[in-house]
Amino acid sequence: MSLRAHLVVERPAFRLDAELDVPDGEVVALLGPNGAGKTTALRGLAGLTPLSGGRIVLDGAEVHHLPPEHRRIGVVFQDYLLFPHLTALDNVAFGPRCQGVGRAAARRIAAGLLERVGLADFAGVRPGRLSGGQAQRVALARALAVRPRLLLLDEPLAALDAHTRLEIRSELRRHLAGFDGATILVTHDPLDAMVLADRLVVVENGAVVQTGAPAEIARRPRTDYVARLVGLNLYRGEADGTHVTVGDVRLSSAERLKGPAFVAFPPSAVALYRTRPDGSPRNLWKAVIDGIERHGDNVRVHLDGPIPLAADVTPSAAADLDLVPGQEVWAAVKATETHAYPA
Repeated sequence: MSLRAHLVVERPAFRLDAELDVPDGEVVALLGPNGAGKTTALRGLAGLTPLSGGRIVLDGAEVHHLPPEHRRIGVVFQDYLLFPHLTALDNVAFGPRCQGVGRAAARRIAAGLLERVGLADFAGVRPGRLSGGQAQRVALARALAVRPRLLLLDEPLAALDAHTRLEIRSELRRHLAGFDGATILVTHDPLDAMVLADRLVVVENGAVVQTGAPAEIARRPRTDYVARLVGLNLYRGEADGTHVTVGDVRLSSAERLKGPAFVAFPPSAVALYRTRPDGSPRNLWKAVIDGIERHGDNVRVHLDGPIPLAADVTPSAAADLDLVPGQEVWAAVKATETHAYPA
């Protein structure tokens, strides 16, 4: 492992207690709601927020007692924080100069990194004349210029518009793939995390609640926050064979389990009816429409009933059903798209 960290930060109304292990070459995304402790963890690793306890081991050496400039850590801040009075070249050369590298050598290092990120022609340009995407790449080059063993990125795409974000996301993935140290990315955007990271670590209320590959997290969420993040209805209940009992509802699932279990299904697996449908759908109950909103190309209907859930229907189906808040409907969930797994 390049990084082994146990981060404890105590404040009057908040406590972060999280462990992070990141091997060389891996990109880990820290995900979580606002106030979960993501940025606190990042600042603790960088030495910008003092730890109340725990330790940080980088390449086998303890670094938590060292000042930030001695930790071999590169940081890309959300707003990039480039020096406005310096050119792109001198911004990137700043780190090596602080490490004692001569001016000419530092500028050679900076020129090579600007070429690597596709900005060789902008070496003499100051930050005020750079686009958001260009500034982000200069900030990345500056972080890499100190030859870090740990790279920290705090919402690196948040300041970009949607079109630029799409382009820079793919470029950033390529640059991170070429970095041989450990990388930790803080983001609240699930798409950024899924595209950029090899592994996700989900933090809620100062603690790690789930970790795993993006596909595994998306398939088997373990908290309401993660379920909302990946767009699933999630419940915890008691499994008995191919059924999971959640409160007063007995849900049929595609898996056979026994004992405490999570059960999840996408909003697209929910069908709505004005009257009880013919046949005998296995997962069927009455619900009341709590709210309706546009969701991509569909309409998302929020339902209150024995269990709260979200259903996605087409605009034409919503019009045919004449759906309005407060209306009572029948909700049916396809058992083949309802998946259960141990809690």
